[in-house]
Amino acid sequence: MDLMNFDQTTLYFDDPLAPEIEGLLREAAACYGEAEAEALLLRAYFLAPEQLVVLVALYRYYFYQHRAEDALLVAARTLEVSARRLDLPEDWRRLQADHVGHAVLRSMGLLRFHLMVLKAAAYLHLRQGDNATGRAMLETLTELDSHDRLGGKALLDLVREEQAVLCE
Repeated sequence: MDLMNFDQTTLYFDDPLAPEIEGLLREAAACYGEAEAEALLLRAYFLAPEQLVVLVALYRYYFYQHRAEDALLVAARTLEVSARRLDLPEDWRRLQADHVGHAVLRSMGLLRFHLMVLKAAAYLHLRQGDNATGRAMLETLTELDSHDRLGGKALLDLVREEQAVLCE
């Protein structure tokens, strides 16, 4: 399966946004870096807790504010929401190739998004020193993305090299 095939697929940001949510996101972007931005993003989240655009905005805010724990919470929530939409197991550890095959029939774009969130969560786990979880997430990703379209293999190779050096 080629995860770069975007023919006739909708992407997470194609979902319609309520005007109030769109306004909150616009306001948050205008005052990015200030405490008010977080409050606006959280309000948008409470009004639309399953809106992927809101979750991505909140994740990015926390990520770029170097708040990895908060970003990880949002990534976990995003994985839950996208897994439910794709009829995937909510626990990424149970994700297998046959699940992915069925998810492709629902939405290739959303499946790709789900796997990118898995990669982002893996990166955050690694940054926080949780190498076992980060590595396991990357191993799952690379098993499912056999053509390495999402670039998980390079990151996994770095983790393996670092762990091999530590074991010497």
